[in-house]
Amino acid sequence: MALSKILPASQEQYAGARNLIINGAMQVAQRGTSATALGNGNTGYHTVDRWRFTEAGSGTFEFTMSQSTTAPEGFASSTKLNCTIAQASLDSNLQLRLMQRIEGQNVQQLKFGTSSAESLTISFWVRSNLTGTYVVHIFLEDDSSTASKTYTIDTANTWEHKTITFSGDQTSVIDNDNGNGVQVSFYLLSGTDYTSGTPNTEFSDSATSVDRAAGQTANLASSTSNEWYITGVQLEVGEQATPFEHRSYADELARCQRYAQLIGLGGLGRWSSGTVCEIFYNQWTPMRSSPSATLQTTTLYMFAVGINAADATGCSISFSTLNYTGGAFGVAKTGGISVSAGQFAALMENDCILLDAEL
Repeated sequence: MALSKILPASQEQYAGARNLIINGAMQVAQRGTSATALGNGNTGYHTVDRWRFTEAGSGTFEFTMSQSTTAPEGFASSTKLNCTIAQASLDSNLQLRLMQRIEGQNVQQLKFGTSSAESLTISFWVRSNLTGTYVVHIFLEDDSSTASKTYTIDTANTWEHKTITFSGDQTSVIDNDNGNGVQVSFYLLSGTDYTSGTPNTEFSDSATSVDRAAGQTANLASSTSNEWYITGVQLEVGEQATPFEHRSYADELARCQRYAQLIGLGGLGRWSSGTVCEIFYNQWTPMRSSPSATLQTTTLYMFAVGINAADATGCSISFSTLNYTGGAFGVAKTGGISVSAGQFAALMENDCILLDAEL
């Protein structure tokens, strides 16, 4: 069947690139497939790429976030959050969300800020033992405009497909840059600081915090029996949800690597002094911005210098000259051999660094 038979005319121009969400099928998990004891102070990226564990307040609850093989027909993976330490009574300032941030330059087709602003439709598969009302929230960073709508999980432990449409925002402009343009959040629990207002189902820059999760009744932290799964997340232009845009693993990985990528530490370089060698690397994909770098583990480093070789045990590592397309990192030598600046160096080791340019 021709794609034009299933897409409304207004969406045919986006055929092949309909989904604004990256890793909506939860295929890629470069940081690992599971992270435990997530709670107070653990906002950030932990497992499935591009999906941010986001909490506020000082909750006592804890969750495990993982890439799961429990998935609806047609999907192989989902993101799972399961409660490991419960908090049945929520303080007013608590919240927990699963979030993805989208670059402003990737959503200019929404035409927000004009009289031609397009509607925005999100669809997804969700499953939980905890039935009840949940909230999907969209935030426009540049103009602080916000909209939210509820959905219900009707039947416990059953995959359900949800579709929610938001009218276009004719007043808020999304900057055409690599910053946070559109932020999509799935609320999993909320205190009264976020639920005691009125749902703002249309985009508004005057909505306050109490409106953002208004209508949310489910508290995923209410019991250690609670678990919540999501996959097949698609955000697209228009008023109609279309079939999920399945992309190859290689394509999805390359999209994720714009924001985070693992680089093996093995490489070539030179000694810049008698105590520091610079090893150069190339990124797999040009990144969104200059990344930060984190050594994943600390082990023995092996160096070959000129015709000599030595182990550098207990050496330290630092990173510099990190940019969009490559850079260098320096390793401080702690002894073992006599080194002259400018000599050749080779780092032979199986660890890696995580380059992070997330929004």
